[in-house]
Amino acid sequence: MTVDKRTAVLTGARTVFARDGYTRASIDVIAAEAQVSTRTIYNHFRDKAGLFASVIETSAAGVAAAQLALIDRHLGTVDDLEKDLVAFGIAWRTPIPDHVEHSALVRQINAETGHIPAEVIETWQQTGPLAVRRALADRFEAFAADGLLTLDDPLRAALHFSALISGTDPSYRSRTPEEELSETVTSGVHAFLHGYGR
Repeated sequence: MTVDKRTAVLTGARTVFARDGYTRASIDVIAAEAQVSTRTIYNHFRDKAGLFASVIETSAAGVAAAQLALIDRHLGTVDDLEKDLVAFGIAWRTPIPDHVEHSALVRQINAETGHIPAEVIETWQQTGPLAVRRALADRFEAFAADGLLTLDDPLRAALHFSALISGTDPSYRSRTPEEELSETVTSGVHAFLHGYGR
């Protein structure tokens, strides 16, 4: 399979999996979307699970790269930890237009966990969310070494940070999405620093 044809298959499969989910997606529909034969797909991916694993790994790696760049940009050097964490949190939670299908894929995974091979989910976690969490934990560990944070478990601190900036408050529904995001992240960072700040 040429590079262009492989890219076409992965792109077409991502579109179909994101739209139809893992269980309902068929190789015939994916082949039509990618404009290749089903034989071409089966010659290079052992089955639907193998194709899905390649799709989610490639997609997760692209999203992780974008999120790791945000960590470097906002937390590589900090002048005001709270202000920089808020800026990072807003950037992190703002949807990336190029990765809308990946978000749909993740929703499908969460809805169909019981039907997706465990090793596929593990690959997605290691390539995407856990890679980003480890990078954020490394930043937090560096901040602790600089006397900016107090923590025993950097990975748990990264998980807490993610959870704290991800909530929404129904009382702010009259606000714009941007205002609600800013309020949510700001209050989340404040709570995080209350627990982990020096």
